[in-house]
Amino acid sequence: MGLTTSQQQRLTSQLGQLELAGELEGQPESLLALLRQLEQLHRSVQDGAFRSSLPSDRSQLFRLLESMERSGGWPYIPRPQLRSYLDQLQAQQAPPPATTAAVL
Repeated sequence: MGLTTSQQQRLTSQLGQLELAGELEGQPESLLALLRQLEQLHRSVQDGAFRSSLPSDRSQLFRLLESMERSGGWPYIPRPQLRSYLDQLQAQQAPPPATTAAVL
């Protein structure tokens, strides 16, 4: 689904207020502090609201992961890793191959 227009506008406005990188150019320690705070926010959202919102149903989770893969992947998870994870989920859903007993 994604953000509503109103949510997107609020987020854009709030992120615009936080855009300090231009002001901090040439100040590596300050830029590092900014990156650390952004990482902390990222982890807070990821480990909190996002994780608790993930579908518990395997097929719904699979559809979400497919959608993420199509739209650019998960932050900090390169697309090849996401593709591998999707392939593993798909393999788990496939019925096991039939085995034939050896005739003695």
